[in-house]
Amino acid sequence: MSDINDAGRERPAGADGIGTLYVVATPIGNLSDLSERMILTLREVDWVAAEDTRTTRVLLDRAGSSARTLAAHRHNERASAERVAELLAQGRRIALVSDAGTPAVSDPGCRIVSAALDAGARVVPIPGPSAAIAMVSASGLVEGPFHFEGFLPSRPRARDERLAALARLAWPFVLFEAPHRIAATLPAIAERCGADRLVAIGRELTKRFEEVHRCAVGEAADWVAADPNRLRGEYVLVVAGAGETEGDEAAGLDPRRLLEALLQELPPSRAVKVATRATGLPHRELYQLALSISKGSGDSER
Repeated sequence: MSDINDAGRERPAGADGIGTLYVVATPIGNLSDLSERMILTLREVDWVAAEDTRTTRVLLDRAGSSARTLAAHRHNERASAERVAELLAQGRRIALVSDAGTPAVSDPGCRIVSAALDAGARVVPIPGPSAAIAMVSASGLVEGPFHFEGFLPSRPRARDERLAALARLAWPFVLFEAPHRIAATLPAIAERCGADRLVAIGRELTKRFEEVHRCAVGEAADWVAADPNRLRGEYVLVVAGAGETEGDEAAGLDPRRLLEALLQELPPSRAVKVATRATGLPHRELYQLALSISKGSGDSER
């Protein structure tokens, strides 16, 4: 059996016989964004783990792939991860795809990738379309760091609490939003971030009715309401970060600066706990940042 290498050629599989998992980004709307490497990978794998097998069959037909499919969505990800691990143990080559974009980025896939790594399989990313990165590039709001949030909580109270934390970030943040929620989400962002905060709005990216619009977030709901068609299609939002003009509190809660100060006095675990309460950011994200800071300074947990 052979395995596909990064150049699209083939090389002998490992002596242990364990298969390979290819994490394949797929077009976010325009099938012409399929790369040659994506097509070759989908043709050569034995199985495709797909969020929706019917949607993926259209993609596989376009790529000329006869690979078998198995369902791997949010509601069965634990079971599908076990199935993928079994197939990898048999030496199978498997592609993991979502309905659109990069798997495990606000889509199922993390458990499957983790199971493959735990099984000793080789995991190969096949990079490609990402709605978040596409919108960041077209926003004109991101020059350096940005925070990717994905979907906000669906319940209004939880959504508003999360937005209150995001509003304090010194850098821009990226949101995904569904058309049936966009009319409520935009005013909520304006309330928590301030009506003058800039937002770049992307709708139906790469598709026929694609729109990219930038305005003050206080004007965004009116822009959506001005055209009934704007209540259709998926949204990506890039919200500008809190600037120095919005107060010392926002600037003082830069997570890196806060952690750097806390790590001077506290062990990493306690520093992260305090920073999580202060910023509202995910514990895992702050813990990884703390590890990076500690590694850079030569510190270790005390």
